[in-house]
Amino acid sequence: MDKSNLKPACVFEQFAAINKVPRPSKHEEKVIDYLKNWGESHNLDTHVDETGNVIIRKAATKGMENKKTIILQSHMDMVCDKLVDVDFDFHNDAIQTYVEGDWMHAKGTTLGADDGIGVAIELAILASDDIEHGPIECVFTRDEETGLTGAQGMKAGFMKGDYLINLDSEDEGQIFVSCAGGKNTEATFSFARENASADDFFMLASLKGLNGGHSGDDINKKRANAIKVLARFLYNENEKYGVRLASFNSGKMHNAIPRDGKVVFAVKNEFKENVKADWNVFQTEVEDEFHVTDTNMVFALESTDAQAVLPKAVSDNLIRAIQAVDNGILTMCQDEALAWMVETSSNIASIATSEDKIEIVSSQRSNVMSNLDNMANSIKACFQLAGAEVKQGDGYPAWKMNPDSKLTKIAVDTYKQLFNKEPKVLGIHAGLECGLFSLRYPNLDMISFGPTLRNVHTPDECLYIPTVQMVWDHLLAILKNVPEK
Repeated sequence: MDKSNLKPACVFEQFAAINKVPRPSKHEEKVIDYLKNWGESHNLDTHVDETGNVIIRKAATKGMENKKTIILQSHMDMVCDKLVDVDFDFHNDAIQTYVEGDWMHAKGTTLGADDGIGVAIELAILASDDIEHGPIECVFTRDEETGLTGAQGMKAGFMKGDYLINLDSEDEGQIFVSCAGGKNTEATFSFARENASADDFFMLASLKGLNGGHSGDDINKKRANAIKVLARFLYNENEKYGVRLASFNSGKMHNAIPRDGKVVFAVKNEFKENVKADWNVFQTEVEDEFHVTDTNMVFALESTDAQAVLPKAVSDNLIRAIQAVDNGILTMCQDEALAWMVETSSNIASIATSEDKIEIVSSQRSNVMSNLDNMANSIKACFQLAGAEVKQGDGYPAWKMNPDSKLTKIAVDTYKQLFNKEPKVLGIHAGLECGLFSLRYPNLDMISFGPTLRNVHTPDECLYIPTVQMVWDHLLAILKNVPEK
């Protein structure tokens, strides 16, 4: 498929423009200005709240003035990840896209379709003059990816509509009506480094080429976690020979499964050949274990320069904690209709080493808030036992399904009329801003859907182009069928 054949053209034109605007999470100033200027240049009612969320209102088309107001919502920020050998500055450079078959990709970076394609759909509707609709509020929230702080900071009354469509889902044909709540647990190991002994031999162990993925949506796919894999090797060698950890670095985002990592450690000279032999065996075993989900693993073990190390007790406790801490699925949903869906999970997302600290970030998710607390406390207790200082954020709430949702019925009926098949009405094991909206707007009727994306939060992120037209057609049909006031 050639770029010139991208349909609907109005959406892909807006997406191309958005991808020229840097929008890393927590650094959305340029895209906020872009959206504000865009709305004002189109003579639309445009506002920015204290948090940095943008709302652009458009009046109803002729004959539709008596329709209820519908809110279209997406987040303006994007996860910024790239291949290790790609030179790219997310604060200044434009995303470079290319088309391969029916898929759109980016050159060595995340594509930004999560949720840039939602932003583009909204702007295309605002820019059009031939779409039938009632009153519309287009809302663009900031910092969804690293804490949902845009939705958290939004005050009641900023949005005034009756229905809300969140355009931040990743499987066309699926309409989401509930989501998981989440919480981060952060552990810090503090220490004063020590000099290594004269007979210590230093090694650098590295792992790359994992698939990674979204820590909610992909947690059930048995993908390897680079932190947990490297910790397994460290634990085994520490039990046999004793190791001294110097650094451990892996992962970047709290909501992604880490794809690569590096560890520097020391062993006594007399054991170095044993460790090398163990590494070769370990590599074969792990490749076999993940032979379906992670087929491009690259393992490397090499000697490296001597450096100061962690105290033995801290090194031991940290290695043991990462080996022990829960990672992956804890429980599946108990309701028979949702038995296929993950209820509660945890992901060790990142570990970073400085001169006197090693900081670990993990994220917990659940559709049941009491079990979210249980999961987060289990992670917290494990790190506390290891002597770490542990902090937890307030997290964000789950979004409960509304069994009497009029918007869901409209979405299902219009989908069947358009495509002659039933959509799937589902919950999702990931955080959506709908959970936070439900706190300040308890009567807001909400759904979430979007075009098909794969490998989000990684440089392999891609957008299935034909589904954009389907989502566009579906959205326009819903706008036509919004009930009257």
